[in-house]
Amino acid sequence: MLPPFFYTAPVTGNRESESRPIYLVGMAGAGKSTVGSGLAARLGRVFLDTDDEVERRSGRTIAEIFEQEGEARFRELEVEAIDWASKEGAVVALGGGAIAQPGAAERLLAHGLVVFLRADLETLINRIGDGSTRPLLAGLDRAGRVERLGELLAERRVYYEKASIAVDASRRADEVVDEIVAALHEN
Repeated sequence: MLPPFFYTAPVTGNRESESRPIYLVGMAGAGKSTVGSGLAARLGRVFLDTDDEVERRSGRTIAEIFEQEGEARFRELEVEAIDWASKEGAVVALGGGAIAQPGAAERLLAHGLVVFLRADLETLINRIGDGSTRPLLAGLDRAGRVERLGELLAERRVYYEKASIAVDASRRADEVVDEIVAALHEN
């Protein structure tokens, strides 16, 4: 078998796991959307981003939902988007806090394969920039974003670590996709 970086065609086979959704979880800036679209292309699957779906269905940005109706309403819309996005075989990028909602980790693990994209705080901060489009970080200076992101990571880590697969997402997206594909072949 060739190393994973030689795979260029969709990866196929007869495993039950190939018909189950693959959920990508991790903090803002971990690369869930970028890795997800690359992974879906590699596997020949559909890619769905629940944040994009929430915005599409509501006709508003996530920041607007937070501002107008609060985080609780956003989480309700997020659950609906996850349920909709959990189509057979899709690669689904979840919002950073989705898996930390009551019962979410258990539901995701029961219905699909959960992949944790793990990255250090410095990588996350560099990737999210000023955080102005992220309601939980908006309006904070760099030090405030680092502190808040660290708090969120500490709160969510226990949920992220329930994932079936964990990969180092601080690398280039194609390298992360390669590692996930290799891990899928091992499962």
